[in-house]
Amino acid sequence: MPQQSHISKLTLTNFRNYAALSIGFSPGAVVFSGDNGAGKTNLLEAISLLTPGRGLRRAPYADVARESGDGGFALHARLDGPEGQVEIGTGITGGEAAGEGGRKVRINGAPARSADAMLEWLRVVWLTPAMDGLFPGPAADRRRFLDRMVLAIDPGHGQRALDYEKAMRGRNRLLTEGSRDSAWFDAIEMQMAETGVAIAAARAELVRLLAAMIDRLPSSGPFPQADISLFGDLESDVASSPAVDVEERYRAALAEGRERDRAAGRTLDGPHRSDLLVRHRPKAMPAELCSTGEQKALLVGIVLSHARLTGEMSGMTPILLLDEIAAHLDAGRRAALFSILEELNCQAFMTGTDASLFSSLRGRAQFLTVDHGTVGPTEAP
Repeated sequence: MPQQSHISKLTLTNFRNYAALSIGFSPGAVVFSGDNGAGKTNLLEAISLLTPGRGLRRAPYADVARESGDGGFALHARLDGPEGQVEIGTGITGGEAAGEGGRKVRINGAPARSADAMLEWLRVVWLTPAMDGLFPGPAADRRRFLDRMVLAIDPGHGQRALDYEKAMRGRNRLLTEGSRDSAWFDAIEMQMAETGVAIAAARAELVRLLAAMIDRLPSSGPFPQADISLFGDLESDVASSPAVDVEERYRAALAEGRERDRAAGRTLDGPHRSDLLVRHRPKAMPAELCSTGEQKALLVGIVLSHARLTGEMSGMTPILLLDEIAAHLDAGRRAALFSILEELNCQAFMTGTDASLFSSLRGRAQFLTVDHGTVGPTEAP
């Protein structure tokens, strides 16, 4: 059974609307309530930065720093788990570049080589209102969603994606500059083939494992089962051919497509063009054609299934961030969600303007009121 790790203390300095904040948390459900704009989502965003990337808002780090501060921010978390306490800190100092390379990470006081080091201690999964348009929205959003799911069970996926993007940018630069240097193209396309096929293989494995986990959802439950699949040449090829053969075919396709790509000014084939396809199984309907409520229920089911998969694959229950989750679910689905969260034995942070939507968690959750830069305990509804 996956072991629970939970954040027992969070400290923020010059983060969004928080000049300074230090707050302790219980292991199970934590409910933040307060007015719109009070800073509830900011707290979830801070926790989401305890994992690689730019967090649940994907904001530039300079935007995360408090406006009246010095341009930097810091956050520190104490994590309690089966191996004892771990201290994780991250942030940027004023004047540092706002890019990913500017964020520093420390584990137990020692500098970490990269943000990926945090994945050794915790996994974070989130669901936000901005994701409600995932199914009818652009494929890029679904690829990002897919790759975050992969990263939660395969910590090496992030570096592979960065390496592929770097190589592709190099190839695109050669294309737009009109270069005919075959040696440069050959070297870059070899790297793209190696990393691109590894990305496709990791995605295909995630989809296979997640599909099996989704099958464990009740067939007539509040969160409908989804049929998920990948759309992409590499993802299709890795399912039926050895990786070395797929790499060679992709490398050859890149070489043959140079003139076409030169005319387009960019690389037209590869895992950066793939898509995650989702269907509502009970209705046999593409997710993007379902009602808004059905899409939300599908997404919740996928996220909960992924959280369960992450726990089983990593051996540690993920921390869930569920922003404004209760407002979009009816009473029956809210009760089902809370029951599943308890079953997962995970720490789940939830936000809402109306604490009464979480009243069924009375005695089973920590209730906190957020009020424009301050956070304090509140009486359970």
